[in-house]
Amino acid sequence: MGAGDGLPVVHTITELTDLVERHRALYVRWSRGPDVDLAATSSTDELTGVEMPGLSASPLDVEDWWQDRSVELWVARRLYDYAHLPREKGPGVRPWVLTGREAGRGPDNEPLVTHVEPLCRIAPEVIEEAEAAVARQERQWGPLRRTGG
Repeated sequence: MGAGDGLPVVHTITELTDLVERHRALYVRWSRGPDVDLAATSSTDELTGVEMPGLSASPLDVEDWWQDRSVELWVARRLYDYAHLPREKGPGVRPWVLTGREAGRGPDNEPLVTHVEPLCRIAPEVIEEAEAAVARQERQWGPLRRTGG
């Protein structure tokens, strides 16, 4: 993310969880930052090159089926599932939180968000906390990762 973008930074998973508990319709996006994304206003399907009607993002809202389980673990999972993206997409790719309006779904059924308002950046140590929270679970939990065949 560009320095000087003026966005606050969350430094703990507890801070991010508090934000998720206070607000609805939050998303996390892994990219080079809001300045780059808002100039483009849409994502492109990597397989076909088709421009999509919004920015692809991962929802942070807790689903009803999660019931009264830990919101912090929910947030950890949402981050963990895509924590491989900085390694695969290259330098400068980091997570940031936004709000906006869903305009459709992408090829992986991810929300495509328009009317984007950046809220904050997520510090690397939050991702480390998310990975540690997942590692403490009794079941194996692999990130969403696809490899070409």
